[in-house]
Amino acid sequence: MKLYEDIIITGNRAIAKSYAKINLTLDVLGKTANDYHTVEMIMQTLNLFDLVIVDKAASDISISTNFHFLNSTKNIACRAATLFFERTKISGGAKILIHKNIPVAAGLAGGSGNAAAVLCALNILYDTGLDDNALCSLGAELGADVPYCILGGTRLAEGIGEKLTPLAPLDKTCILIVKPPNSVSTAEIYRKIDSADALVHPDTRGMISAIEKHDIGAVCAKLSNIMESVTSVDCPEILHIKQSMLDFGADGAIMSGSGPTVFAIFRNPLDAKKACDAFSQEYKEVFLTHTLN
Repeated sequence: MKLYEDIIITGNRAIAKSYAKINLTLDVLGKTANDYHTVEMIMQTLNLFDLVIVDKAASDISISTNFHFLNSTKNIACRAATLFFERTKISGGAKILIHKNIPVAAGLAGGSGNAAAVLCALNILYDTGLDDNALCSLGAELGADVPYCILGGTRLAEGIGEKLTPLAPLDKTCILIVKPPNSVSTAEIYRKIDSADALVHPDTRGMISAIEKHDIGAVCAKLSNIMESVTSVDCPEILHIKQSMLDFGADGAIMSGSGPTVFAIFRNPLDAKKACDAFSQEYKEVFLTHTLN
């Protein structure tokens, strides 16, 4: 489901859900001439979302969230609105209200999803008629994950993350998310990968085949993130959470993005609920949800 297909319009207000994503695989292949890292990864939308409300305004752009440190014009959602008005040359403004549920700086594309929601909401409110290509082109100027957050679903991302290929939709699957109380710098993780030895690369084609065959067992076996071994050096709790998830009966577990969030796939919902209850005793940001297409 594309993000804009689920937007509610009421008068001069757009109400959108910006969904979290996880990486079923994440591989870093090299660098471009201008020092961007090239990647190959399979991303999947989750039914975990921030609520983004955008009101038309005569002028100016403002933002308010339930996390005070995000209430700044530097917020990527604010920058998305600024970019929209610059590129469309529309004279107008936006009042943005975001209720955050997705953990911040967690490898779940929460900020990128907010930016995607703002672009899609303004496109509808101002009747600009931007198509998928135009929206994604704007999104790519803000961040590599923004185009994916606009389109959603199960997709292969290549290049710097902006080249997206739709895959067979992953069957609805129970997902447990646990974020430890650590901060991770994506830029720093990329720097460490550049100098790391003996990194294990995901079997991306094998994962695509498992998804196409609707073989959840094979999907779980193919979960792989090249960044996990690097991030877990600074945050060993990642490996502790991952092993605990498996001990609770998860069929597979892996870190998402640059971390530190860990997610697990459970085929048994009762095991997933028990694990969720247990992790909630130790961690603040724990979510039991499912994949969304």
